[in-house]
Amino acid sequence: MDIMSILKQINGVLWGPIMLFLLLGTGILYTSKLRFPQVRRFKNIFKQAFGGIFKKEKTEGQEGGISSFQALATAIAAQVGTGNLAGVATAIASGGPGAVFWMWISAFFGMGTIFAEAVLAQTYTENIDGEVTGGPAYYIKKGLGSKFLAGFFAITIVIALGFVGNMVQSNSIGEAFNSAFGIPNLYVGIIVAILVAMIIFGGIGRIASFAEKVVPFMALLYIVGGLVIVLKNADMILPAFKMIIYGAFNPAAATGGIIGVSVKEAFRYGIARGLFSNEAGMGSTPHAHAVAKVKHPAQQGLVAIMGVIIDTLVICTFTALVVLMTGVIDTGLTGIALTQEAFARGFGAFGNPFIAICLLFFSFTTIVGWYFFGEANMKYLFGKGSLTIYRIAVLAFIVFGTTMKVPVVWELADMFNGLMVIPNLIALLGMISLVVKTFNDYESKYDKLGNLK
Repeated sequence: MDIMSILKQINGVLWGPIMLFLLLGTGILYTSKLRFPQVRRFKNIFKQAFGGIFKKEKTEGQEGGISSFQALATAIAAQVGTGNLAGVATAIASGGPGAVFWMWISAFFGMGTIFAEAVLAQTYTENIDGEVTGGPAYYIKKGLGSKFLAGFFAITIVIALGFVGNMVQSNSIGEAFNSAFGIPNLYVGIIVAILVAMIIFGGIGRIASFAEKVVPFMALLYIVGGLVIVLKNADMILPAFKMIIYGAFNPAAATGGIIGVSVKEAFRYGIARGLFSNEAGMGSTPHAHAVAKVKHPAQQGLVAIMGVIIDTLVICTFTALVVLMTGVIDTGLTGIALTQEAFARGFGAFGNPFIAICLLFFSFTTIVGWYFFGEANMKYLFGKGSLTIYRIAVLAFIVFGTTMKVPVVWELADMFNGLMVIPNLIALLGMISLVVKTFNDYESKYDKLGNLK
């Protein structure tokens, strides 16, 4: 049995029904215990996330941290990646249009999970050599009281995101630019590594500054591109939404039997794609939310919810609509090829370069975000002195990744992603009473718009 077969068997267990139901179930549990904060506090979420963008006033809280919006931008930088382009298309190709409905459901309940992650990350931080650091390793050790699980999480996320995951991202950039512009993959890898080095050697300040400037631009670019195609095919808007709703419960009726899938497959691929895309419960984004300077941990929990809204309910939905409205669903394509074909039909010759440019932004910002998440765990494991070696290793993996055939790398990334979810979910389920208590305290002190009572 070769390594590919072994990895597929492991991932079949790791990412099987049990994991998906645990992730979704944790979201449902938190959403009900917190009394649907994503609905009740929507105005508060919006104000907390965007209300301070143009204000330069000093924020109370942690020294050496970043602003709430910078933390959100850094989290979204990591959340919005190749999955928003390739993953959504794969979900539709494998689970039919109904997968999009279940993707929305997973995002809705994932908001409860990601709120809890951000609250715990804010509650348990450490000051390492003058820098505020936090994330699941820190709240697992301090809150759950398990050094073993904390160390296990830290090791798996460094491998999953910092090394293996970033190889996948750089490979996506290399392939896209080679296909669109004929540039050799290795050259693309070297250029990407140099640009990444210029950011990550500047520390969290430069990473946060980069994220708050680039993330809004890249999101807007993709949304505008998707909106143009949606408006050009306005007569297909209602049919597309009908395909999504019908497909969730009767896949054959949604496409006339073009895609032979069941409700079970629509559910499975939609839930999986939603959770993989917004990373709720995976333990990645709390590293960004931990270092935000806020007056109350629940404030950053509400900001974290906005990350799921932007990633899944906005960006993934635009990908889905473009795929469904341009009629490419019956081409037999999947992944990034399906998305490219959809935009090629919508934009003509400009479609392929447009996706290549979007993929560059999405993957590049994910590399920077994932680097930062790995950095927090390198500091946890080995202290700040280990960062130079870690940075050089990340840059080498970026270059190496562009030259590889990635099926094995994808499987490795999935395996380590699955392994890092386990200790994080144990912590989330073990500390639910603390999160509820923190949110109740916030609601007793702040009104519906987030103003002190």
